[in-house]
Amino acid sequence: MDIIEKVRELGVLLQSDERYVKYHETKKNNDEDNELQNLINEFNLKRVSLNNEISKPEKNQEKINTLDSEIKSLYGNIMANQNMNAFNQAKTEMDNLLSQINMVITLSANGEDPLTCPTESSSCSGSCDSCSGCH
Repeated sequence: MDIIEKVRELGVLLQSDERYVKYHETKKNNDEDNELQNLINEFNLKRVSLNNEISKPEKNQEKINTLDSEIKSLYGNIMANQNMNAFNQAKTEMDNLLSQINMVITLSANGEDPLTCPTESSSCSGSCDSCSGCH
């Protein structure tokens, strides 16, 4: 059996994992929540308006402050939404799972024993730019 076939098997296992199922379920709930989608759209429009105002040579500080305040209020409302809250929790769990999978694959590719290598690294910042290597 070749490696790609095994990775496809891993993909099937991933899609049957409860974290994957919950992530996609909560994403669907977000997408179908009209109130939440309206808040997100309004947030994005205000953010574009703020960026446009900041880019002007002659800035209207009062308008900038108002837009900034409105954006912060909208963000608070978005994050207080029950569906968004559930989605963020599910996304964190899914990201953690993917990080663990990536850790095992990366350490295995670097010669570690795939059966005993750690799934988490407390010293990893996530950026390989300044890293001397995983151990």
